Amino acid sequence: MTALAEDPHPAYDFVGIGLGPFNLGLACLTEPIDELNGVFLESKPDFEWHAGMFLDGAHLQTPFMSDLVTLADPTSPYSFLNYLKEKGRLYSFYIRENFYPLRVEYDDYCRWAAAKLSSIHFGTTVTEVTYDESDGLYTVATAAGTAYRARHLVLGTGTVPFVPEPCRGLDGDLFHTARYMGRKAELLTKKSVTVVGSGQSAAEIYHELLSEIDVHGYQLNWITRSPRFFPLEYTKLTLEMTSPDYIDYFRALPEQTRYRLEKQQKGLFKGINSELIDAIFDLLYQKHVESGDRPVPTRLLTNSSLTSARHEDGGYTLGFHQDEQDKDFEIRTEGLVLATGYHYEPPAFLDPVRSRIRFDGHGRFDVSRDYAVDVTGRGIFLQNAGVHTHSVTSPDLGMGPYRNATIIRELLGTEYYPVEKAIAFQEFAV
Repeated sequence: MTALAEDPHPAYDFVGIGLGPFNLGLACLTEPIDELNGVFLESKPDFEWHAGMFLDGAHLQTPFMSDLVTLADPTSPYSFLNYLKEKGRLYSFYIRENFYPLRVEYDDYCRWAAAKLSSIHFGTTVTEVTYDESDGLYTVATAAGTAYRARHLVLGTGTVPFVPEPCRGLDGDLFHTARYMGRKAELLTKKSVTVVGSGQSAAEIYHELLSEIDVHGYQLNWITRSPRFFPLEYTKLTLEMTSPDYIDYFRALPEQTRYRLEKQQKGLFKGINSELIDAIFDLLYQKHVESGDRPVPTRLLTNSSLTSARHEDGGYTLGFHQDEQDKDFEIRTEGLVLATGYHYEPPAFLDPVRSRIRFDGHGRFDVSRDYAVDVTGRGIFLQNAGVHTHSVTSPDLGMGPYRNATIIRELLGTEYYPVEKAIAFQEFAV
């Protein structure tokens, strides 16, 4: 076994593993804190955030204030508004009168912030994490043979595309929405295309493919197991659920109750923008008018669970079960796009320290109120991946700065950024 080369720094206060928006926000917020010394390790060569879904005009579903830092530190030089100022677009954004940044713009903002930070090491793949009881330090080993030692870890490896069981190991050229932009040109050559799943990504892809259906002449299907094409619930009293108040309430509920609510609350953060739903209907109406007596070659089906999939003769035969009718049916398609969302997989590099991590009765991380998952309650912190413990606040971009302010408080032992205790008008508990 090759000996690891020690990083020249003797020991860090923390090592952040993975660099999505949440750990990037932590990097920005810890940069001015002299009392904290941290390093961030990311396997990719550069920052990348859902590049496969950079459709024309696609924008965030949260406003610009849900950037990397503002809701923890409005004076931070890493704010989205400062990014716009440096790019010469601040007045244009103001005149645009739209609070929602373009998705490609948000990615560029994150790249801009990452380029300003010396604590980020791209192209660095973590292979193993171990713990030394004698000095209370974690050792983070990398594929390059370098070892980083630290008192704390912050996990930001994020979620991975979920592939439904019938499609696992299936031959052919099916793909997840995460790869859509890179595979779109190939998809447009198909005689038929089926999008399986619901949510914002599915709706965006269906709308784009529907707009080009006359040009390319394919049969277009959109099939989901959801009872309907649910809109994202975005009323203001519902938005109060993305608050420290609701975290306190939800985290204190019994585990079984939290898991039941996790299934029920998907529409609060996995629904479709209502304006996009209306745009899809309007486009369907337009296509129907333009087609005259010819039916528009598209189908939209709800309540239909994917039960089987076969790859044969250059395409796919998909089996579905219509849940309300209790009927089985099949769809034949050449192109297949899986809009089936993402899920969290504990990284294999944690296996050597698994005994130091708390798990709940369902085998998932038992995430504390302050985002720790280790037995000490202060050693290993988790970004995202906590819907079962922190509800809709876990994936919400706007709650990222709050979570990071909390983690920083735990790392320092004192409050550097004020951490809000209560912001909601309503009461969640009695």
